[in-house]
Amino acid sequence: MTSLYSQRGVSAQKEEVHAATRNLEPGLFPYAFCKVYPDHLGHDDAYVNVMHADGAGTKSILAYLYWKETGDISVWKGIAQDAIVMNLDDLLCVGIYDNIVFNSTIDRNKHLITGAVLEQIIDGSRQFFENMRTFGVNIHYLGGETADVGDVVRTVAVNGTMTCRWPKNRIISNEKIKAGDVIVGLAGYGKATYESEYNSGLASNGLTSARHDVLDKFYAEHFKESFDNALGNEVVYIGKYRLSDSIDLSKRSAGNDQVTISIGKLLLSPTRTFAPVLKLLLENHFEKIHGLIHCSGGGQTKCMKYLPGNFRIIKDNLFTAPPVFDIIQQNSGSSNREMYEVFNMGCRLEIYCDAADAEVMIHAAKQFNIDAQVIGRVEASDSKELVIKASGEDIIYSYS
Repeated sequence: MTSLYSQRGVSAQKEEVHAATRNLEPGLFPYAFCKVYPDHLGHDDAYVNVMHADGAGTKSILAYLYWKETGDISVWKGIAQDAIVMNLDDLLCVGIYDNIVFNSTIDRNKHLITGAVLEQIIDGSRQFFENMRTFGVNIHYLGGETADVGDVVRTVAVNGTMTCRWPKNRIISNEKIKAGDVIVGLAGYGKATYESEYNSGLASNGLTSARHDVLDKFYAEHFKESFDNALGNEVVYIGKYRLSDSIDLSKRSAGNDQVTISIGKLLLSPTRTFAPVLKLLLENHFEKIHGLIHCSGGGQTKCMKYLPGNFRIIKDNLFTAPPVFDIIQQNSGSSNREMYEVFNMGCRLEIYCDAADAEVMIHAAKQFNIDAQVIGRVEASDSKELVIKASGEDIIYSYS
């Protein structure tokens, strides 16, 4: 898959992006999940400023295909949530969960993306913010930019920016991560108490692979606006499914309440936020949290970028990957190594803490019907190394 990923013009590790930005200031806390700066807004040494930008990525193309195939325009509300949560849950990983400002950026091809779609995206954002307010997570929606740029964007790109001013002494910097810590993983799949339907856990990373590896040539033939037409036929929509095809989840893994679901619903499950869980933990158990990692781009290898020294990370008790990843792997023929490097594989948030405090983290998640467990540990090492044990295989990633 890594080879296919590259051929499709995507990089799981963003090597060129990191190279281009290597000379920028690292901020006050170089190992923190988001860049943290002095309080340039309030000029108070006790506060810091954080600004973060992210979006739904190529998931918006899936929404476009689903809308065209089914006529269900409400799918765009999920894309709005994706763009918000990919910002929000990164901020959560530095300890920020309240009094946040959000601006959206929507670039569209007006000939294909109607005003009704824009209304769904904007209203979906509003509904998400209202839901989060019921949990004490206040996000202020200040509008943003909506641009008609059909010469640049084939369909639509939905992105956003979040800004916050936050107490400096309440930042999770990851500098407390140490040998002997355990890693508590929070599942991204299932149905949390604040979700209305089953969530596949796919979130908003690796969607270029998910789309092309799962869906069939029908989409290449009928929706040429949905992909780079310069790509070779051998990497474009090479799967066997239509978005409207249904699968039986109960045959793929035990414990699923929902028996059948469409491929479209699986791939388009809105990215789950962990804000209600982390608000509870950060307000009541801040000192017990040594580090937080959002397993987004880079999947289960994401943690290695934020370690405050040389450690060996052992992940030997990850969740059994939910069905969506099994479907992607079967269609792509990719190895476990490639899957865990691109996708979160069902575990989207990592909490680093003392072993004695793990149950506190697990209990908080389960209050919201989110599965949680100790997935691994931190060991002393002369170098940075990640070991993932999955399906009887030891997958080893080494870092200089």
